[in-house]
Amino acid sequence: MRIAILGGGHGCYAAAADLSEAGHHVRLWRRDAAALAAVADSGTIRLKDEQGERDVPVALATRVIGEALRGAELVVVPSPAIAQADIARAMAPHLTDGQVVFLPPGTFGSYVMAEAVKAQGSAADVAWAETGTLPYLARKHGDREVNVTVRAVRLPTGVYPARHENRAIDMIRRAYPSVHPCGDALSGALMNAGPVIHPPLMVMNAAPLQHFERWDIHNEGTQRAVRDVTDRLDQERIAVREALGYGGPHYPLADHYQNDRWMYGDAHKKLVKSGDWREKIDLYTHRYVTEDTELGLAFLASAARFAGVEAAIAHGLLAIVGGFLGRELRRGPRTFESLGLAAMDREALRRRLIDGNRAAN
Repeated sequence: MRIAILGGGHGCYAAAADLSEAGHHVRLWRRDAAALAAVADSGTIRLKDEQGERDVPVALATRVIGEALRGAELVVVPSPAIAQADIARAMAPHLTDGQVVFLPPGTFGSYVMAEAVKAQGSAADVAWAETGTLPYLARKHGDREVNVTVRAVRLPTGVYPARHENRAIDMIRRAYPSVHPCGDALSGALMNAGPVIHPPLMVMNAAPLQHFERWDIHNEGTQRAVRDVTDRLDQERIAVREALGYGGPHYPLADHYQNDRWMYGDAHKKLVKSGDWREKIDLYTHRYVTEDTELGLAFLASAARFAGVEAAIAHGLLAIVGGFLGRELRRGPRTFESLGLAAMDREALRRRLIDGNRAAN
């Protein structure tokens, strides 16, 4: 299958190497030519996992997005949500009917990017899909080297517009067999684990993160009090899903720590053992704050307001992070209010999620 990978982060390089090794024709786009040079010059990514180390050829590494998208059946965008608007504007002129764009995860980016592409004048009939986590627990170890600690075994995925669900899921499964449908894009967004696991880790580890040169939030930083807050925040997420009519499985985050039923299976011990997450985290710039808190948690809190669910933990964490960032986060850019969805009734929202914003065509 012809696949375009857009971005230059950990998940992007993991996807490019993994899907190339699986036999797909992969084109990797990254706008930073200097950062891409090692892959472009060698034509390979060095993949490290439980099978060892090897160089995996990649069909094309390019900073020209049109080259990556031309003829692609599947477009994978494992980049942070903070980059989605720019990527949407860049890709809009090059999208064509029938393509499927997969955001792992999305932070409701399937809806946001679709609207951004339409605003650029594109009328391409594209299916947008998002899931609850990256298909990989991965970290780059160099300019063209990526270490994959764990691969996801369950990827609940929502589609926008949902009328394209069957086509989109069938296409994505050709690359990621662990994908399974969970309904529309809002259901997919409410599977996102990042806004549940990372904001409590940032808030409750703020002092050691600022004091120590490197700190492992998943090892020393995950103590009982942190887990208790995370579990209660996740209960709020599940309550929102149920209030909006979405059924299980909800993939409670407790399964990530307690058993093998979560999206990565039994992965927490492997994550800690790898040592890849003992790192320097800047509380003001790291994506756990800029993506998972400012966008993701704010989105979850706004969905709770829409659904009439009390979400004290979500709103409290937003207030604390807003306190050290010095700005109000509860009415941020990726909320129901800012996206123009808060004024809809539930039936109007359901129709929008199924049919898409056809009036914008």
